[in-house]
Amino acid sequence: MSQMMQMYEQVGPAQFSAMIGQLAPYFASISPQFIELRPGYAEVTFPKRREVLNHLGTVHAIALCNAAELAAGTMTDVSIPTDYRWIPRGMTVEYLAKAKGDVRAIADGSAIDWTQEGDIKVPVMAYVGDTAVFRAEITMYVSKS
Repeated sequence: MSQMMQMYEQVGPAQFSAMIGQLAPYFASISPQFIELRPGYAEVTFPKRREVLNHLGTVHAIALCNAAELAAGTMTDVSIPTDYRWIPRGMTVEYLAKAKGDVRAIADGSAIDWTQEGDIKVPVMAYVGDTAVFRAEITMYVSKS
């Protein structure tokens, strides 16, 4: 079990959400809250608030990217074998609708073989309510430590 998964299980989602901003300060800019984190799955929310808005009054594209990378990265970390490491290599995104409310980002890696090395494509979807507003595919380079 990864150190991140141990920490998540030890302190719970609320405290882990606060701690992630200490580990990687940029993520704190969206005030994320973890709903669930487990191998193959991560769900993170963040509120629509002034700090994440664009000139249209909707959630800025980069805030959506930030949530996608957080969900994909933490999910990758708790999914790969403990003697592996990872780093993001790229991200492709598609904006599906204006994000007019609080955002929920889901990284679903349940279909990924986490024992493979090399580039792994991690899918992330973001929603406002039941409306899909954003889709991302994050390429993670995974290798043995």
